[in-house]
Amino acid sequence: MARPKPVTFDKLKIVAENRRARFDYYVEDTYEAGLALQGTEVKALRAGEASIAESYAEVRDGQVWLVNANIPEYSHGNRLNHEPRRPRKLLLHEREIERLFGAVERKGMTLVPLSIYFNRTGRAKVELALAKGKQTHDKRASIKERDWKRDKARILRERS
Repeated sequence: MARPKPVTFDKLKIVAENRRARFDYYVEDTYEAGLALQGTEVKALRAGEASIAESYAEVRDGQVWLVNANIPEYSHGNRLNHEPRRPRKLLLHEREIERLFGAVERKGMTLVPLSIYFNRTGRAKVELALAKGKQTHDKRASIKERDWKRDKARILRERS
């Protein structure tokens, strides 16, 4: 029997984070996926240079691809440097890919990367969320709830 996966992922060094994703989407489920990278991409990530603000993932031909993620060229790279916005293959188990494909096709959900990080073994990973988009009134409710939590904490801090 396979060992159960941990609920939280082993994030040693976070390189890029999509903070807007949790505001724009309801996150249903999260997955940890490996990244198929070239050599200079790994060096650029280790230098802390990446942006996944407007990126997304899609299932194409039985594989999952990270689209529109920006990993800028490595500063000390030569003519073998990588293309900054190329689609990158995400490494997932086949069963996970089928589950993601079914949710995207039938339920109209979206695959949104939440963060790129290095785990304890030094591998670059992507935290991928299966998410449903929020409407404008849902976003207003989120803002209202966040403001109330901030005010409540301030009131409790003043009373004690």
